[in-house]
Amino acid sequence: MSDLGYLPFDCDNHYYEAQDTFTRHVPKAMQPRCVQWVEMNGHKHHLVGGKLSRAVKNPTWDPIAKPGAISDYLRGNPNKLMPKDLLTEREPLPAEYMDRDARLAKLEQQGLEALWLFPTLGVLYEENLKHDTEAVKVQFRAFNRWLDEDWGLNYKDKIFGAAYITLADVDFACEELEWALSRGARVVVMRPSAVWTANDGVVSPSHPMFDPFWARLNEAGIPMVIHAGDSGYTTHGYVPDGFSAGVISDMRPSIKHNNIERAANDFLSTICYEKLFERFPNLRIASIENGAEFLPDLVRKLGQSRDRLDTAGYYKEDPVEMFKQHVWINPFWEDNVYEVEEIMGPDRVIFGSDWPHIEGMVHPLDYLSELTKFDDNKKKKILRDNALDLNQPRPL
Repeated sequence: MSDLGYLPFDCDNHYYEAQDTFTRHVPKAMQPRCVQWVEMNGHKHHLVGGKLSRAVKNPTWDPIAKPGAISDYLRGNPNKLMPKDLLTEREPLPAEYMDRDARLAKLEQQGLEALWLFPTLGVLYEENLKHDTEAVKVQFRAFNRWLDEDWGLNYKDKIFGAAYITLADVDFACEELEWALSRGARVVVMRPSAVWTANDGVVSPSHPMFDPFWARLNEAGIPMVIHAGDSGYTTHGYVPDGFSAGVISDMRPSIKHNNIERAANDFLSTICYEKLFERFPNLRIASIENGAEFLPDLVRKLGQSRDRLDTAGYYKEDPVEMFKQHVWINPFWEDNVYEVEEIMGPDRVIFGSDWPHIEGMVHPLDYLSELTKFDDNKKKKILRDNALDLNQPRPL
């Protein structure tokens, strides 16, 4: 709790998926192509598209490591401990990780106004299914119906669950967006990735073929979040490919630990290069849990692109200014938030704790200690006002 005089809005909270999240609404005939449970050596695991998922060691979540368990390690490891040592302390699965009423009570206890709520495993499994577009559609329609039943897309104007959008089929994406809007959605989410389609190969998310989706989102005026997940990045043989939880599952430093930033950088750069915001000027994109270390170079290269193409008249608007107008950045808590604010301005930085994940904060408002050099006005924008503004639909 704090004496700020207002309650912050946490733009990055997570649920842990229930035992039947991925199966409740999937027809039995499709389940072998989607997500199934399998037991091996006395432990339960997910098969995703018929292949064993190693995204997490225990997808039942019980018992579970505590929030922020490796936060000191990420800060620089002052106690010189290994992550596996930090993860030995476990607890029975708390109710607020899976129950919305328990989460409301926790929200009040934590001193928060409201929160955006994102998947834990849900942002990882499109990659495993991408070669089977029909399975992607069936799985994520089922996933969104589970989300609506267990959490809601707008629960008491406090908990805003983000429906997962895949562009694998543009008509399907439009249908899911319409469904989410009908359920009171204030935010939707996708992984930052190129799009695998059934008939057109792998294409950019801002390819004109997806304009019907972006046009409807532009009209509805709710934000799209690109959230860290498995974006399918290759390491080109330097280390084995495949998603892992970075420092948790692989102690050796490697370029795999850069994949989250690479994915966000490539997605955001591409939609600017391809002038998505010129086509749809009411779009708002929030980058959540992707960090911000890529930001200075992204802005520099957008400026280079503008200057080199100026005489050709490619851009009608300055791509740097368009980026700063249409994109909000949620830094990692260990990032330099002052650098992010200097680049984006105080109106485009949003606070998210990643609670209750182990790499997030022990308590959401521990983040206050990262903002001490800001005046009260900037602090309030970052902690509350910017996210509240994003959470307010701005329909055309």
